[in-house]
Amino acid sequence: MPLGYKPHMTTILVSHHFAQTHWEAIARVAAEAGLGYDILTLPADPEARLSPEECARADIAFFSGDIFPRYSRGFFAATAQAPNLKWVHVFNAGVDNPVFRAFLDRGIRLTTSSGSTAKPIAQTAIGGLLMLARRFPTWGESQRRHAWEPIRGDPPPDLDSQTMVVLGVGAIGNEIARLARAIGLRVVGVRRSQRRAGDNVDELIAPPDLLNVLPRADWLALACPLTPETRGVINAETLATLPRGAHIINIARGEVVDEPAMIAALRSGHLGGAYLDVVSQEPLPADSPLWDIPNVIISPHNSAIAAGNEGRTIEYFLTNLRRWAKGEALVNEVTA
Repeated sequence: MPLGYKPHMTTILVSHHFAQTHWEAIARVAAEAGLGYDILTLPADPEARLSPEECARADIAFFSGDIFPRYSRGFFAATAQAPNLKWVHVFNAGVDNPVFRAFLDRGIRLTTSSGSTAKPIAQTAIGGLLMLARRFPTWGESQRRHAWEPIRGDPPPDLDSQTMVVLGVGAIGNEIARLARAIGLRVVGVRRSQRRAGDNVDELIAPPDLLNVLPRADWLALACPLTPETRGVINAETLATLPRGAHIINIARGEVVDEPAMIAALRSGHLGGAYLDVVSQEPLPADSPLWDIPNVIISPHNSAIAAGNEGRTIEYFLTNLRRWAKGEALVNEVTA
């Protein structure tokens, strides 16, 4: 088991589950990097709290996926009382919540697991696209009524004649773009930084040019972080710029979209449909009109779910632990 606590050692705060199941991996990385360490665990009882003396020992903290949400209060209570805390790694990719920004305000380094869920999220997003494009909601409604009703009238357009605009070409947006191109769509990416090797887009534009490209967008995929610049960026004006019948895919944050404006566009038929993994108020209230609008598919902020996520997240943490011990740059460090 990990070494007993000694004042000169680096103390790592983790969940009791992580301590029980992954201590050998920490020991291996510590041995490779020459790191003297001690493990401090959150109490198994979610209502219990570490003492101020225990919290003061923490140098590093890992907000692993098993902590959220049941043990979150205990974790953040402990880190708030940790005056010697130097670095926090989190299982999630988005850190727009003020609870994470508070670490930066205290001068604590913050790293994320951005990229660990990119593939399952992108696969879910493309699944939503295919369901809408191939009119699964129509078939689903017929099935619920036990009615054999082939689709009549205008057939759905071929996907290889369509264009997707991806707002936010990070790990998730880039994977969405890759899969979209694989099924024949032309992809335009929107990002502040310049094009680089590995970008799976046909075009890359800067955010100020978004309105210029939206008239070509049959599909608008939102994969950007929530920032002051992106909050409400999809509003009545931008929605009106989309061609009639366009679709929205949102796996970013609900606040990126002006929800009343989107609902109005869906009801009027200007938007042909939407796949929404996120909404402005979560859980989505039972009386929200989004539940009942045809061609709207909703998942409960659950698009990332996959058996391999925990392993990928842990690898990010262990990679950074090794880098921390060696004084190297950390992966996915939040700088602003």
